[in-house]
Amino acid sequence: MTEIIDLILALSQEIKDIKARIELLRQSRAEVLKDTWIDNQDVLQTLHISKRTLQTLRTNGTLPYSKVKGKFYYRVADIEQLLQDNYYNHNFKRDGNK
Repeated sequence: MTEIIDLILALSQEIKDIKARIELLRQSRAEVLKDTWIDNQDVLQTLHISKRTLQTLRTNGTLPYSKVKGKFYYRVADIEQLLQDNYYNHNFKRDGNK
């Protein structure tokens, strides 16, 4: 009976270790993605916006970009920042209080 308990405890610890490794992989993948660049089509699909709206975001300086040979590229981190800057939760006032 003691062997089974020891085996279960060892298995439980291994599961915890695997969970910790998975979480580290998720975090490192998110960091890598922030430094990646995506093109117009990916931004349009991600944000569900039109080409004209994306052009407006570029023109008024809302979304930074890079242009190479007529093709536009955007950093994922800049898109995330745009979303974060415009985040609104109607349950909270501007100062964070209900």
